[in-house]
Amino acid sequence: MLDRAAHPHTRAIIDAWRRLSSNADQNTSDPKIEDFPNLLGSLFVLRHSEDGIWTFANAGKDIHNVIGRELLDHDFLKLWRGRDMSLVGAQLDAVRYGSAPGIIRGRAETLSGQVVEIEVALAPLRSPTTNADRILGLYQMLGGEGLLAGRPIWRHSVGAIFPPEAPREEPQLRLVASNE
Repeated sequence: MLDRAAHPHTRAIIDAWRRLSSNADQNTSDPKIEDFPNLLGSLFVLRHSEDGIWTFANAGKDIHNVIGRELLDHDFLKLWRGRDMSLVGAQLDAVRYGSAPGIIRGRAETLSGQVVEIEVALAPLRSPTTNADRILGLYQMLGGEGLLAGRPIWRHSVGAIFPPEAPREEPQLRLVASNE
């Protein structure tokens, strides 16, 4: 599913994550900011605190503009409707423990009722000190930004969740010999 994501920026961020996470061919070039000029403002990083809360460690200016406030240290789950918080939390855990990207598709709504479709890509960030306690995210509107007319988004709802794909395990052959 992740390869057929609706928005090209989502595919780009997942492809970049795969290139950076793969141990295979080290001769491939790392993604560069110039490759995605309109992407930087839509990126964010979440960190998992000891009390189990996913807070924004960083967020691009486009996200701040669309949500209408500074998000640093804000709880990511609080952006979602009450009934969807547990779904989004489960997706964050799936990405964290599954060590692979996942996608949330949904709707974002203003106080005056304007609605736009969104796509949020999530990918685990690994380092020796964090052990996947950080997640790279991309907040992408799927069109209709003009409908917002500059009004901030105040709530989100989940339409679909695409969890990380389960790793494929190759069948293993075990040879047992008996000399009896």
